[in-house]
Amino acid sequence: MATTTSGRQHELVSEPQQVTALEEAVAQVGDRWTLLVVNSLLDGPRRFNELLEAMTGLAPNVLSKRLRHLETTGLVVATPYSRRPPRFDYRLTETGAELASALRLLAHWGAEGDPNAVPVHHDACGTPVEARWYCPTCARLVESDETDDTRFV
Repeated sequence: MATTTSGRQHELVSEPQQVTALEEAVAQVGDRWTLLVVNSLLDGPRRFNELLEAMTGLAPNVLSKRLRHLETTGLVVATPYSRRPPRFDYRLTETGAELASALRLLAHWGAEGDPNAVPVHHDACGTPVEARWYCPTCARLVESDETDDTRFV
């Protein structure tokens, strides 16, 4: 309850805040290790120690926390392979696997900023690939000035 200048009380009604698509994505995967965990799972299921070995510098407690978070958000599923002690292998859900495209875009962007980084390349010929936006309704490539104004503050 809030009191107005006239002394009458009224209940504050707040409208739910809209969350942008980027805010939602960052809430699910926007920390230092989560996307690297997802990337490690793109080739198929892995056990905890396999993930830990694949990511130099990642502490076991941080990996546990990230895997629990990814399970909670529905991006990873843990399947037990041992009851005593409890051990699991981790695999991406269909939704988690959809992050592969976003990871490729981030890798492409990262390679542009670092001359020593290896860009995403075409396996058949070895040429670095370029990301493009495509409109399936118009059946054509779309330039960035033809899309929604996606600026995030």
